[in-house]
Amino acid sequence: MSNETDNEQPEVLVENPFHTARFKPLRKGKKPPKLIAVVHQSGCTGCEVCIAGCPVDSIELVPGPNPENPNFQQTVEIDIARCIGCQNCSQDCPWETIMMYQHEDTYNAWANETLKSELYIPESKFASLVETFDLLPKKEESSEEA
Repeated sequence: MSNETDNEQPEVLVENPFHTARFKPLRKGKKPPKLIAVVHQSGCTGCEVCIAGCPVDSIELVPGPNPENPNFQQTVEIDIARCIGCQNCSQDCPWETIMMYQHEDTYNAWANETLKSELYIPESKFASLVETFDLLPKKEESSEEA
């Protein structure tokens, strides 16, 4: 059972289109990989060993909680849209915090093991970014002259 009341809705996460990872190519192929990597962030030290071994550059740094020192308590996150399931990261991780999951189990594992994400943000944060930076499409003004 959930502790949420009837009025509280669970926080909806959306893809962060402003993250630099969105400029990298998606994985190729007709079928998704059988296995996808997920970081158990509670054990991740942010040592970056896994980043060096990723052939498709699908591992992103997540800054620590202090904006004045983002390297302190940083962690990593795997972009599951780009992961090809090669298992390099899970084999390279000295802390054994990267696990491989069947494709159909990946999203549940990600939701349970991800403490902080830069690739996916709350819908409310996305809306405030769009509003703050005036990213809404402009309405075309009709310039009818009589």
